[in-house]
Amino acid sequence: MTKPCIICVALTGSVPRKEDNPAVPITVAEQVESAHEAFEAGAAIAHCHVRLDDQTPTSDPGRFGRLKEGLARHCPGMIVQFSTGGRSGVGAERGGMLSLRPDMASLAVGSNNFPTRVYENPPELVDWLAAEMRRHDVKPEIEAFDLSHIFQAAKMARDGRLAAPLYVQFVMGVKNAMPADRPSFDFFVETLARIAPGAEWCAAGIGRHQVEVNAWCVAAGGHCRTGLEDNVRLDRDRLAPSNAALVRRVVDLCARHERPVAGPAEARRILGLRPATVAA
Repeated sequence: MTKPCIICVALTGSVPRKEDNPAVPITVAEQVESAHEAFEAGAAIAHCHVRLDDQTPTSDPGRFGRLKEGLARHCPGMIVQFSTGGRSGVGAERGGMLSLRPDMASLAVGSNNFPTRVYENPPELVDWLAAEMRRHDVKPEIEAFDLSHIFQAAKMARDGRLAAPLYVQFVMGVKNAMPADRPSFDFFVETLARIAPGAEWCAAGIGRHQVEVNAWCVAAGGHCRTGLEDNVRLDRDRLAPSNAALVRRVVDLCARHERPVAGPAEARRILGLRPATVAA
């Protein structure tokens, strides 16, 4: 298979802490350093959260701005993707950083259960976030936690709330949500191709499912997400030494399947993104 594989590194998220793995980057400086190592290893996208401290996620635009500037300086051309997830804010607060014009931002188009709470994405908030992304020329990555989210994204593209072609990520392995199940994965890939022709897709496997979902993606022609946000272990017995180590594991999978790894410029072309901003 000659189609390039885009690798996204999810740097830190809002759940893993230093006590889970000392390699988890928390501060902006730590995240920039970790992203640089992952970029050098082959990651083209950095999926970004920010925190006030080891236990407190936030939607603070100032911290997002400093992270974006650091990534532009130390990871030239890398695609910056901000999270609008619900752990770091409520309502419109979740999209307060979109005016910084990252290349991409995550967008969940429906609600679902998380391990201990409901991840609420009411229609009015989804529509507002989508409109803000259009206004600031930010490409959404649709985070599909459920089959209905794939259909909703396709509907939003048909009626103009989302720009086509879509980029959809199947999130698999979250407790109480979509399991990491291979027949289901194959069905999601087929369904997306049927209802949203031309869409690109990737998948994220949470916890112990990360490496198996990465392998499914590479073999099926999709793109991959990896990183310490989703999994702090390299295998059953060893903590991952860095985000870069998890990226290198995906690069090895690509080599086994004879798939090239997309660099930042190629990833931008595949996803239809604007050219990278040159750092001052």
